[in-house]
Amino acid sequence: MTAATHSSPLPPPDADAVLDGLDPEQRAVATAFQGPVCVLAGAGTGKTRALTHRVAYGVRAGMLQPGSVLAVTFTNRAAGEMRGRLRQLGAGGVQARTFHSAALRQLQFFWPRAVGGELPRIVDRKAPLVAEAAARCRLRLDRGELREVTGEIEWAKVTQTVPADYAAVIAKSARETARDPAETAQVYAMYEQLKRDRSVIDFEDVLLLTVAILQDRHDIADQVRSQYQHFVVDEYQDVSPLQQRLLELWVGDRETLCVVGDASQTIYSFTGATPEHLINFRTRHPNATVVKLVRDYRSTPQVVHLANGLLAQARGRAAEHRLELISQRAKGPEPVYTEYGDEPAEAEGTARRIRDLIAAGVPAGEIAVLFRINAQSEIYEQALADAGVPYQLRGAERFFERQEVREAGAALRGAARFGGNDALLDGMVELPSQVRAVLSAKGWTDQPPAGSGPVRDRWESLTALVRLAEDFAAARPQATLADLVTELDERAAAQHAPTVQGVTLASLHAAKGLEWDAVFLVGLAEGTMPITYAKTEAQIEEERRLLYVGVTRARVHLSLSWALSRAPGGRPSRKATRFLQGLRPGGGRATWTAASGAGGSVELGAATARAAGDEKPVRRGRDRRPARCRVCGRTLTEAGEMKLMRCEDCPSDMDEALYERLHAWREVRARELGQPAYCVFTDKTLIAIAETVPSDERELAGISGVVRRKLTRFGPDVLAICAGENRSGEEGTS
Repeated sequence: MTAATHSSPLPPPDADAVLDGLDPEQRAVATAFQGPVCVLAGAGTGKTRALTHRVAYGVRAGMLQPGSVLAVTFTNRAAGEMRGRLRQLGAGGVQARTFHSAALRQLQFFWPRAVGGELPRIVDRKAPLVAEAAARCRLRLDRGELREVTGEIEWAKVTQTVPADYAAVIAKSARETARDPAETAQVYAMYEQLKRDRSVIDFEDVLLLTVAILQDRHDIADQVRSQYQHFVVDEYQDVSPLQQRLLELWVGDRETLCVVGDASQTIYSFTGATPEHLINFRTRHPNATVVKLVRDYRSTPQVVHLANGLLAQARGRAAEHRLELISQRAKGPEPVYTEYGDEPAEAEGTARRIRDLIAAGVPAGEIAVLFRINAQSEIYEQALADAGVPYQLRGAERFFERQEVREAGAALRGAARFGGNDALLDGMVELPSQVRAVLSAKGWTDQPPAGSGPVRDRWESLTALVRLAEDFAAARPQATLADLVTELDERAAAQHAPTVQGVTLASLHAAKGLEWDAVFLVGLAEGTMPITYAKTEAQIEEERRLLYVGVTRARVHLSLSWALSRAPGGRPSRKATRFLQGLRPGGGRATWTAASGAGGSVELGAATARAAGDEKPVRRGRDRRPARCRVCGRTLTEAGEMKLMRCEDCPSDMDEALYERLHAWREVRARELGQPAYCVFTDKTLIAIAETVPSDERELAGISGVVRRKLTRFGPDVLAICAGENRSGEEGTS
């Protein structure tokens, strides 16, 4: 790590000392005070360092008064970090705030003078008012729809779209919405009326009202401009039209403005953010100084090479302004590309590799698993819990703590208890059908809703429960709804156990602005990356930028993975995301052989392929051949049958006494570990062991469900029990 990546711990003795340790481009940012300045800063290039040293240099050189500078960004965390760095550099009097925080202070101060009286109360939550507005429009919204409509109202306000124009604006744009735009416009109008009737305002009104006062009262605008004479804006690619208008009113006709951004990191367009203001900055300010920061101090050359490759294939206006990063770090390991047979194998393989990294000395807190949608977290929560790896979720609730999942669990519990008297379940014999029927009453459909947002998130969570039920039924064909409820409760209990600081699980959106030593980008299959509802070129390109953000979170270790099918034994119809085509070894050819089963995978590092003299993939693991019944020879397709390696209807040669001993042993081990019994071995795996009666590790490892970790941990006990020893008592376990 070079000196350019760290801030001085103590205030420097003079202005020039502030510039020590800056690279040439960062120094140019810090010393450019003539006219507007636009800093195009790639990921990991030290933009915050350049910004804070710019302000500190101006203050210590006497060019800026601390109280005359307003630095704005988008999150309280980023504003706090900026204030801390400025204090360390001896510029502690500078105001570093979010757009909303700065606007609220001005609104509170000027409201009595501009309007009279006290500022109206700001509502803590829009949802209750939106729900009442919908009811008055004779529309009934469930919880997910309420979040969706609330989000649309927020988008309309930050894009300065009034209720009367909302439907027309939606019709002209490529924005997909879950509800009829005319209905949303109705609710929007009624919501605004309710606020006026009750003399309350919302979060977006803070910006709107500040803009209105500064536009209408020139005396107030002049007073604000006399106080703040120099402006710094971070993450400028995320500015909404409303925030841009407020910034213009703050700055006035002056040119004392410095903006920093990266069009290639625009990933919040669904909230109204647009990179157009950054891209068009030179057009609006022809005499602007433009500085490009491309020296990447965060990531190794291997990570940076992949990041550059992703953007090299991008299209659109943002792509025209992409920055090619140059790593300043020593060489590191090549990114690892891993193709799994199914999603459970991907989750378990990821957890296994994370455990290996921790054992090699990488702190758990310096590792992250990043996914496209929050509903993907459940399987990784489970895999890490099974592997004994502590984890924390960022930007989302744990799967079983989500409101829709809790409500669905309560509905399934009620159906399991009183289902015999529930007409909803009449004629529903199979467990998955029963679950679909129950969740349909909670708003689930077999087709996803249009667009993104809360409604889609809710649907993804409920769909994850449907898929879980399908997998559970495949493994236990005789299972009832009550059995499934018990399974869900056990999973929830295992995942709610208190955890210490551990591996971060987060969506790609929530990972923006963060970094880790090791990053695992998972679920990178077509349909998830890019997401299915990304249809237009602009939407596809935003998905590419989202993956770029994920890649650039990694300092040293980077792993990218995908699964060929959803469940074990499923048809391997998926393929890796199009964004990796031509970038991963063998990515342009259909010659990969996927590994089957829970532990099967293909892992490729670019260096491995190049060492072989070409780009052909290196094959590892077992070939994917059809699984056949060991009794009748029929091809097996169901997960439960593949685990047993026989048809459900074919005769079993299971040693009943051995199964009972294994079952008793499993109960004891599960209690010792504080985990559900299935975390040791599932019932199907115990049956397979009791049918096979393995005599050594090789035979035991050949049984589906006995992965390497479990072989090491439980293998000696299992083989001893199969050999006739009694290991079912407390004292007999190891």
